[in-house]
Amino acid sequence: MRVSRIVIKNFRSLKYVDVPLSELATSVIGENNTGKSNFIHALRICLDVTLSSAFRALLKDDIHCDVDRTKAFQVLIGVEITEFDGNDNQEAMLLGTQIGPDRARIFYRFRPRRRVREAIESEERDEASLTLEDYSWELVGGGNPAIDLKDIEWDDDNNEIGASSVGLQYLQAFLVVYLPALRDVENDLLQPRRSPLTRLIEASNIDPAEQAALVDVVKVANAAIESSPTVKTLADSVDAAFKDVTGPAFSMDVDLGLSEPTFQAIMRNIRVLLSNTAMTDFEPGRNGLGLNNILYISILIEYFRKRSAQGKAAGEIVLIEEPEAHLHPQLQITLLDALRKLPFQSILTTHSTHVTSTARMKSFVFLTNTGATAPFAAAPSQNTALTGADADDLERYLDATKANLLFARKVMLVEGPAELFLVPPLVKKILGVDLEREGISVIAIHGVHFGPFSRLFRADCLPKKCAIVADADLEPGEILPPEDDDDEPTKPDIAALTGPYVQSFLGATTFEREITLDGNLGMLTRVAAELGAPKITASLELAEVVGVDDEIKNKVLRTAKRFGKARFAQIAARHVEHATELPPYIQQAVAWLLTP
Repeated sequence: MRVSRIVIKNFRSLKYVDVPLSELATSVIGENNTGKSNFIHALRICLDVTLSSAFRALLKDDIHCDVDRTKAFQVLIGVEITEFDGNDNQEAMLLGTQIGPDRARIFYRFRPRRRVREAIESEERDEASLTLEDYSWELVGGGNPAIDLKDIEWDDDNNEIGASSVGLQYLQAFLVVYLPALRDVENDLLQPRRSPLTRLIEASNIDPAEQAALVDVVKVANAAIESSPTVKTLADSVDAAFKDVTGPAFSMDVDLGLSEPTFQAIMRNIRVLLSNTAMTDFEPGRNGLGLNNILYISILIEYFRKRSAQGKAAGEIVLIEEPEAHLHPQLQITLLDALRKLPFQSILTTHSTHVTSTARMKSFVFLTNTGATAPFAAAPSQNTALTGADADDLERYLDATKANLLFARKVMLVEGPAELFLVPPLVKKILGVDLEREGISVIAIHGVHFGPFSRLFRADCLPKKCAIVADADLEPGEILPPEDDDDEPTKPDIAALTGPYVQSFLGATTFEREITLDGNLGMLTRVAAELGAPKITASLELAEVVGVDDEIKNKVLRTAKRFGKARFAQIAARHVEHATELPPYIQQAVAWLLTP
């Protein structure tokens, strides 16, 4: 069983969301304040029976700010569910919610009460007179499949659209586990009501004979403890003090022991014990927060497995907010990989580039700030221009540095490390513009394969600006020796990638030649001197007198190649205070990105 689609209308910061969930492990990604937590909470309102119903009766702050409250409105949260066909428990739970073969839907509605709707219809009440006291929530399922979730309006009667009420008690077999971002794992492991260890033990169905044997062990241990002279003295003194305070009417006998000699008490007091090369049998309290989070999730996973194996489950889903909060990069990646391999569904929210760099493109849900009153929500599978090959390319190329483009407000794509190292400091020095503070991330793709990256920036995927800043380059012989008869790569048509959200800005030749301008000779001379290149240093010093020509541009390019373009740019960034001129194509790209 898998939640395959989520629709949210008018809930908190989420004015409208309609996204498919294509895989069991979904990553909801976006910059801060894009509604990732609201996305998770909406899903809990619809499906989580452990969430107090007080949260389903919405308050003023739960209604999106664009809703006109002088008119009747509706908050709708709906899910579509698939992959339950053939599972008796899941089919039984979803009975009455099916809208087609192996397809069901459940949706939450917060709208005017029935009597209020009737009063509005009969014109006994005006919509402008409504307050939140006139609204109530309901949970329904099924309905006419020809009427899509997104098209259901506040005054659509459930009977008329073929939907029927869903009692929360019917969803109890579907387990929703929520792990908030700032979670106290150590304390949760100690609390029987919250600990996954307690649930795992209960799901293990320990044989009565084994239970009795464990109780006998505790009884023997308690007898040994009670026979200790020191413990006996302490117990007697506490017993006497207690009787003095309570008096004979309320007194009880006091003994000291390991635990109440019952199986339930034993299970409540079982603790996780850990060992490593330094210590043996220590409790998680001595562990770091990160490993304790992994421990918690591991116990939870095992509980899910046992529950499923016993045939008692009607599906499970775990909701994890910001797993990166307590985990270093390797453990973030390890956790994501483990969740991806599990047979149950997980949804995590993240703004970690390490998580997004390893997640599958089909698993993403994007929440993006566009400057509007609500974030834009989309999934790559909704992007009609993104091919399967594009998705494969992006999965390979989106490492922890390039994945930053998924979180940036605007993006500048460049060819390689030279532009990555030097463009931001040049722009800051000459234009006084800090690209990062403006929400513009410079991303080096280490090549000229801009196509897959550029196709992310569309109205149906990431509706934000992307500037492609690239070289026109010289003759192929600049890269391949003229006598080389190997196949020559076809130059991509970068200009063809432009669209409403993508523009290309091309230099006349190469980046190193383009920055060789009269105003930058002071910077370049210092670079050549620091590299230990006396010939080009002398040429640049002469150029400071006579000016820049094609020959000096070529010498700078050849020097950058010999010493390494990335190294050349790194040193240039160190001397950027001596630069005063920015190539026009880069200046144009920055100006376009800064335009609202």
